[in-house]
Amino acid sequence: MGPLLGSLALLALLSPALACPSPCSCSPKKNGRLLAECAYRELRAVPRGLSPNVTILTLSANRLGRLGRAALAEVPELQSLWLGYNHIAAVEPGAFSHLQHLKNLDLSHNRLADFPWRDLAGLGGLQILKLSNNRLSALPRDAFEGLRELRSLWLNDNQLTALARGTFEPLPALAQLQLFRNPFNCSCKLFWLKEWAESTSAVLSGAGSTLCAAPARLRGRAVTDIPRALCVAPSAQLTYLSGPGKGGPGQGLTLSLHCSVAGSPAPEIRWRIRTARRRLELAGPTVARDGGAKAGTQRFRAFKNGTVAVADFGKEDEGTYTCLAVNEVGTREVSVNVALAGSGNPAEELARDDPQPGQGCAKGGGMDPAAMGEKLLIVYHRPAEPRNRAGRSRGFLLGIVSLALAVLMG
Repeated sequence: MGPLLGSLALLALLSPALACPSPCSCSPKKNGRLLAECAYRELRAVPRGLSPNVTILTLSANRLGRLGRAALAEVPELQSLWLGYNHIAAVEPGAFSHLQHLKNLDLSHNRLADFPWRDLAGLGGLQILKLSNNRLSALPRDAFEGLRELRSLWLNDNQLTALARGTFEPLPALAQLQLFRNPFNCSCKLFWLKEWAESTSAVLSGAGSTLCAAPARLRGRAVTDIPRALCVAPSAQLTYLSGPGKGGPGQGLTLSLHCSVAGSPAPEIRWRIRTARRRLELAGPTVARDGGAKAGTQRFRAFKNGTVAVADFGKEDEGTYTCLAVNEVGTREVSVNVALAGSGNPAEELARDDPQPGQGCAKGGGMDPAAMGEKLLIVYHRPAEPRNRAGRSRGFLLGIVSLALAVLMG
């Protein structure tokens, strides 16, 4: 009886670790792993009573429609989870976050339009992630943050139209990526993917089937074959003009800065103005076709042609004027520090990088876009001299002095 009782006692101790729900079949694997095979069982929920020692759980080809937060709480040691070919349309946040040993996760061939991406941040050992054949239409830029061991990522056969720049940068171990059969809009916002595919060691599987669905001129063309000439980062150049107000010298100085831009698509022009008292953002033209200006911008007017004009320019308007050229490829900005001479220590608080000789500003001239750093533009005027015998003023003298010129003559 002794040996029999000992065997029964040992069985009683081991039985919790070998627990297996009736719809499933469980078997030990190498290295102490326990496989729970629950595929093709018409299951509508994850079965209860799974052993905490289960490291491989197969739930493929069932009728699961939802994964609750606690659905997998009984199997914290999971390394492989197969959930493909179900009807899963929703996954509650937290459903995967506690599976810190997970290496393989298959959710392909389901109905997911959204996913708790933050759960992935705790799965640092994940190596294979299959989300293909779902209804995903967007991914957050940080969706795969922290997945430094991920080697294979399947996103094919979804409804993705765009991908944020840098989406795959957090994946240094990535060897295989599947993106084919998504309706990509190949605007220049997606051009980064072409450049990434050319530089990465990862294989873009089915690259020839990773096609543009829009715009019409690129429909059916491979994403990796977007013509480079269609997507050119912006360039910008500033020129400066100044003159008296429309009503003559008595109306004060009008400062005009013109921003010339180039790029494809044609860049939008925005202005950022920083003075001691003002922080102003002009996101586009503020002057309508009829010449009227938007409320609050009567003195700072931005025109569609890239010119910004400051009427009655005075000491309080000294500051940094920045033109931003923006298109789908990127942003380029060029700045100038503007000061009014003769007003007492002009621009004494303005930070600037001294330009090199020959790279300064000239009236009506441009600034070399290759010259980095902000330029100092001094707008100056002299009081009108006494009128001559004809009753005319001898002039309202205006000029623009580049810092480079000041350096050369100093």
